[in-house]
Amino acid sequence: METFAELKPDASARITVDPLLAAFIENEVIPGTGVDPGRFWSGLDALIAEFEPRNRALLRERDRLQAEIDAWHVARRGEAFDLAAYRRFLEKIGYLGSEPPHFEVDVQGVDAEVAKLNGPQLVVPVTSARYALNAANARWGSLYDALYGTDALLPKADSAGHELDTSRATLVIDHVKGLLDRWIPLADGSHSDVVSYRIAGGALECRLSNGEARGLLDAAAFVGHRGPEERPEHVYIKHHGLHIDLAFDPDTPSGRLDPAGMSDVVLEAALTTIVDFEDSVATVDVQDKIPAYRDWLGLMKGTLRAAVRKGGGEIERRLADDRSMIGTDGRETSLPGRSLLLVRNVGQHVKTDMVLTKDGDPVSEAFIDAAVTTLIGLHDLRGEHRGLNSRAGSIYVVKPKMHGADEVQLAVDLFARLEEIYGLSSNTIKIGIMDEERRMSANLRAALNVARHRVFFINTGFLDRTGDEIHTAMEAGPVVPKTTMKSQPWLRAYEERNVVTGLNAGLDRKGQIGKGMWTATDRMADMIAQKGAQLRAGASTAWVPSPTAAVLHAIHYHGIDVRDVQSGLRSAPLPPVTELLTPSLADPDRLTEAVVRSELDNNVQSLLGYVVRWIDQGVGCSKVPDINGIDLMEDRATLRISSQHIANWLLHGVISAAQVDESLRRMAVLVDRQNAEDTAYIPMSPGFDGIAFRTARDLIFDARTQPNGYTEFLLAAGRAGRKKLG
Repeated sequence: METFAELKPDASARITVDPLLAAFIENEVIPGTGVDPGRFWSGLDALIAEFEPRNRALLRERDRLQAEIDAWHVARRGEAFDLAAYRRFLEKIGYLGSEPPHFEVDVQGVDAEVAKLNGPQLVVPVTSARYALNAANARWGSLYDALYGTDALLPKADSAGHELDTSRATLVIDHVKGLLDRWIPLADGSHSDVVSYRIAGGALECRLSNGEARGLLDAAAFVGHRGPEERPEHVYIKHHGLHIDLAFDPDTPSGRLDPAGMSDVVLEAALTTIVDFEDSVATVDVQDKIPAYRDWLGLMKGTLRAAVRKGGGEIERRLADDRSMIGTDGRETSLPGRSLLLVRNVGQHVKTDMVLTKDGDPVSEAFIDAAVTTLIGLHDLRGEHRGLNSRAGSIYVVKPKMHGADEVQLAVDLFARLEEIYGLSSNTIKIGIMDEERRMSANLRAALNVARHRVFFINTGFLDRTGDEIHTAMEAGPVVPKTTMKSQPWLRAYEERNVVTGLNAGLDRKGQIGKGMWTATDRMADMIAQKGAQLRAGASTAWVPSPTAAVLHAIHYHGIDVRDVQSGLRSAPLPPVTELLTPSLADPDRLTEAVVRSELDNNVQSLLGYVVRWIDQGVGCSKVPDINGIDLMEDRATLRISSQHIANWLLHGVISAAQVDESLRRMAVLVDRQNAEDTAYIPMSPGFDGIAFRTARDLIFDARTQPNGYTEFLLAAGRAGRKKLG
């Protein structure tokens, strides 16, 4: 079969496709989708001709609005900030649009994991097959392991090569029994007193140490079992819509510690996972992109594999099977074994030379992502792999970094065009709206209205939203330190407006209202203490950085009935947009020399720690030690904050260029030391002249001129330069 790139020139063709991409699509992606190759290529050609000019116009509108805002602030330097005048100005220039009349989201064919259930959400880089498989399989996870192996109950212990710590394990078991007493209490007594569990007459019977039998207080919570009724191997309970698997094996170390032989409590955890092509990856060319697409293809077809070294040997990791059980009616049934997979495409401001226009210009990578990832998604809708992911027959695409309703309309129209090309029913391709840019936050209701037949998800992302907050108000004055940003009025308004807007549109009955990431990857006790607040604020899902964190975050969904919380918030007033628009300007008297130095060093250290891995190793999401050695999850969103924050203080004279350069060199030495055991690491010192170090410096000193403060352009250029060196 000829590839598109090898076909004879066609006067009607307006695009040129990289031969590697063309061959991958024709030889690996299209077979099995039912899509004719010629129809795909002609459709992509027409799609780019239609949407590329629209996208360019929308990007020019972003630039126009930012230039107008910058000029407004510059003209009023030294004056007291006038919030009322600022709002009138934003309305005049079209930054603030008109509010639509009341509407409700009307999206059909949405899976239960999105529309009905509440639970943790993972985000995983598509470029790691191992991590992607771990995330997909994080639908279920051991609560015993999560509590035993982290600092959730006790300081984390190094258990490598050691026998089970029975005192620690006993503490875990006792703690879990207390959780079970709260979530699925017995009609009388405690799970700690149970010496055996059995199935009798389709119900769960729990035998206490005194010989008496008890059922569950809510008998309907028992939904099935596996193994002999007299001594089941697994008992399945349902609470707040989530399943709990009580596993029994008295011959295991944990089972021997329990009078009933309970060896584990396995929680249904990551109901959904975002497979990420955006902020957590470093893909800068077709050689990077095709393996990323190939991993997504493997997930949709169920063929993805990864070799993992374990216990001195090697095992093959693959997608988990569904879990079979005998229901209360005596019939065999199953529970989903995998997380429902959503895909996040790149932002529409990113260009790619994988596809060129007739004039030789790169096109929006978001269009190629949308066309290819949804084409791959057809394997889940048709043929031998049908229903492996979405039982409802939908493809879920998360769209990042959109600015308002007009850009959402572009995405909606784009998906409609792809449905025509692929022969899909209208609104098969669903859209998740990331509320992470200030113009989106201010116009979220209008954006939801535009996407009301497709939207399955809105999400607040504090990290990118903070980066855009700083960039938008760059000329207004010096911003507060990062440590106090979370206490600013705009953030409370942002988080509350997102939830109330979603509830008012009925999204909670059709999709997800999400909250952002927990970045302290090893601080699980803190996560347990704090992340429940996101549910109490009305979130139906929230991001976690690992399968273990998903299991521990699932505890919150058993302790908090999200539906009740959302019902109570449904009539809550919408915080005024003026609160959302209040810039986070610092009190100069509070910016002492010590505060400034600490803030600068923290920003520079985190920036360097992330950039050096991105440039030299192509790692898009890193567990980066902060200045105090505490591991934090860093991606392009956190980089955006650091670079914009330093640039803002440089602009307003809080710090000098000399101070920044001095901090860069000093922190580079620290980052080198933190990575000393990484054999692939290339030190930045003592020369301070490598591509990674120069890129980090450019990200600071060129931050003001980067569109919306995005870091992708400089990172991609640096990574491309590094790859040329070999």
